[in-house]
Amino acid sequence: MPGEGNLKTLNMKPEMQEGIFVFCSIPEDEEIPATLRPVHIFREREGTAFIVRREEAEAAGLPHQFASQMITLTVHSSLEAVGFLAAITGLLADAGISVNAVSAFYHDHLFVPEHRASEALHLLQNMHDQT
Repeated sequence: MPGEGNLKTLNMKPEMQEGIFVFCSIPEDEEIPATLRPVHIFREREGTAFIVRREEAEAAGLPHQFASQMITLTVHSSLEAVGFLAAITGLLADAGISVNAVSAFYHDHLFVPEHRASEALHLLQNMHDQT
């Protein structure tokens, strides 16, 4: 079933996930340690980038950046929805909150600085309530 693509009817239903997430990178010829359970993996020219819970990265002795919380937009949005993430990231940008957005098959996930996560969730809930 395709996801919702109409920006006017997309009801994002933001939900904060448990834990603190970090961004890591390893050389492309290395394997991700089997003890890790990344929530996102992307193969880049410079190496394999992935997002994992901070305690997993630290237990594996991996350097990491951007301690963040993950807010999942629980609506099944279409991968072709025009303007959906632009509206959301624009709202957060206006509040001075950085965001790293990851679109997966069913949902979009927003990684926001851990110290601004509650504020970001509140803004998204208000945006949701006004639709």
